[in-house]
Amino acid sequence: MFIRRLMALSLIATTAVFTSTAFAGDAAKGKKVFNKCKACHTVKAGKNKVGPSLAGIVGKKAGTVKGYKKYKGLKGADWSWNEAELNGYLANPKKYLKGKTGKKSAMVLKLKKKKDRDNVIAYLKAN
Repeated sequence: MFIRRLMALSLIATTAVFTSTAFAGDAAKGKKVFNKCKACHTVKAGKNKVGPSLAGIVGKKAGTVKGYKKYKGLKGADWSWNEAELNGYLANPKKYLKGKTGKKSAMVLKLKKKKDRDNVIAYLKAN
C-alpha cells in the first residue's frame, strides 16, 4: 500500500514538473528574439504596423486585434491565442493556418527553435 501511494505521488510530482515547464520561457530573452518580429509587429497597444499589435495577444481571440483589418488567414478563426496555439503558429505560420482554417498566412518568419518560441511567448505574455 505504501509503495502504491509513493508511486502515485511520484507520478503526480513528475507530471506537475513537466506541465509547469512546458512553456518555461524567459521574457528577457524573448524580447531579444522579438527583434526579428519588430519589422511587422509591436507590443504597443493600438499601434498596428504591417502586422497587428501583439499587446495582450495571449488569451485574445485570433483575428480580433482592434483597428487591424488585413486579416486573411485568420478570418473566421474560432480559437484564442494560448501557449500551444502560439507555439504551433510561430513554428510555421503558413502550414499552421492552412491546417486550422484552410487559408494562407501572410507571415513568413518561422521560429524553428522551440527555446526561441517559448521565450517569445513568455515575452508576449508579459506584454
